[in-house]
Amino acid sequence: QVQLVESGGGLVQAGGSLRLSCAASGRTRSWLAMAWFRQAPGKEREFVAAISWNGGSTHYGDPVKGRFTISRDSDKNTMYLQMDSLKPEDTAVYYCAARIGPVAVTSEYGHWGQGTQVTVSS
Repeated sequence: QVQLVESGGGLVQAGGSLRLSCAASGRTRSWLAMAWFRQAPGKEREFVAAISWNGGSTHYGDPVKGRFTISRDSDKNTMYLQMDSLKPEDTAVYYCAARIGPVAVTSEYGHWGQGTQVTVSS
């Protein structure tokens, strides 16, 4: 089993920045593909960004392209999401996900964290 724990969420004003972290523990493997998803109240879960096991491939959802940056530190089994130029519509619970295999932009991940709340005020 793989355990994922998100941190770094909080309240920020529009235009501000936050950095989310996702720490993996348990039977972690360096070849895990990892991703961030988010879900706002009353809306479906939405793909945010994904990164391949070696960090060589990254993918972003259209709403966050050019503003968010995904990265990972395999030595620390930790993934990050740097969020800049935040907008009120970025307000959501952000979830970390991991899977063994190639990176995916759909919810085909077998391991999920509990989520961290991000609130952007206008």
